[in-house]
Amino acid sequence: MKKPAIAIIPICLALGALLCPTTSAKATQANEKAVIEKNIRASIGWALTKDRPLLESVLAHDDHLFMFQPDSKSTIAGWDQFAKQFDFWMDPRFKATKFDIRELRINLSRSGDIAWWSCILDDLGEWDGKPIGWKDTRWTGVIEKRDRKWIIVQMHFSFAADLVRAEAAAVKK
Repeated sequence: MKKPAIAIIPICLALGALLCPTTSAKATQANEKAVIEKNIRASIGWALTKDRPLLESVLAHDDHLFMFQPDSKSTIAGWDQFAKQFDFWMDPRFKATKFDIRELRINLSRSGDIAWWSCILDDLGEWDGKPIGWKDTRWTGVIEKRDRKWIIVQMHFSFAADLVRAEAAAVKK
């Protein structure tokens, strides 16, 4: 009777290894998330030094690139449309001054080649010496692993309506 029980132990161990993530898999996932976070931050932080090649290295250069901006006029569909914004960003009158990313959550797909994130973003700058930018912006996105490199394919920026109304009411007072 004891022999069949002993034979089951290796089977259970093998099954456990297949069904439970290993320490190595968790480390790999943590490493992937670190690279993804670095690219997310680069997609905003590049502007502090106007490192255009950095931004270009983390975005899809095709029609899959898609962005919803907070206003109703500047939805971006494709790299070609996005690249037109470089005229503004590279203009000497534009200066990025600070960015902050809070409450960043990154989720990896089971396949490990797609991830999505959400966070709160402050993206501040100046245009011709006057302050511009977004504060407390809700930012979500999708990033895809292509040829072993994480590339952003979709982003959505928005503002919480209740905060916008409260800010507008405060300005009227």
